[in-house]
Amino acid sequence: MTFERQTLDTDLTFEGPGLHCGEPTQVLVSGGTEGIHFRQGTNRLAAIPENVTDTSRCTRLGEIGVIEHLMSALAAAGITDAEIEVTGRELPAADGCAAPYMQALLDAPRKALGTMEVEGLFARVYEKAETHSVAIGRGEGWWRYEFLTGERWPSVQDFELRLTPERYAEEVAPARTFCFSEELPHLEAAGLGKGLDASTALVLGVSGYENAARFPEEPARHKLLDLIGDLYLAGLPPVLLNVVAERSGHRANVAAAAKLRSAVRVQASG
Repeated sequence: MTFERQTLDTDLTFEGPGLHCGEPTQVLVSGGTEGIHFRQGTNRLAAIPENVTDTSRCTRLGEIGVIEHLMSALAAAGITDAEIEVTGRELPAADGCAAPYMQALLDAPRKALGTMEVEGLFARVYEKAETHSVAIGRGEGWWRYEFLTGERWPSVQDFELRLTPERYAEEVAPARTFCFSEELPHLEAAGLGKGLDASTALVLGVSGYENAARFPEEPARHKLLDLIGDLYLAGLPPVLLNVVAERSGHRANVAAAAKLRSAVRVQASG
């Protein structure tokens, strides 16, 4: 499988309160030539599963939290190489989704870097347990997420699409992070979600949404958004894969990315 490598031919800046910490933060996304790297002060880390340090409520790379929304937008936009400098503890809330990142990436000029050759992936890659599953195979960009909550509303949601930059921008990127109404006291006590409000996060009540949803199945779409970002840690463009996930969160997604990364060999040529 061959894919064109692309990077930015400009700098993009995003700023605002951190999604969880609520503190001012700034992100500078620049062109790169060595894959995707995040920098915080003097620390520079490759965006790979081995450098993930935490998966509770977000994906943390080293000391940088909430990388998944930007990673998802980079994946869907086809950006294979980038240098990302973060000032602060985590990335901005950015409307609780990936839409601000995706729109800026689509509007930005780009530069070609040659091609990427992907070898392997002759069999499906699975991350499976009693509570979740992620199945990854060579494909044409079909992605599906099944959001299951048992007897609790909404019980079953699913969303599927063939990934293109345009469809992602319209159907996935605007889907916001969410929580169940019974989680709110715990999240507040833990100091989480301080950069969000009723317009940037969706609350799932016991029998319906407690604020306006952007899509009928917005939670399933946001979980797909996260899945795309977490699996991009493997370094494979999402349009080369077919993926089906059920009840997976960041921990399972990153574990699946690690298995995918070990199953293939990616060789870039300038």
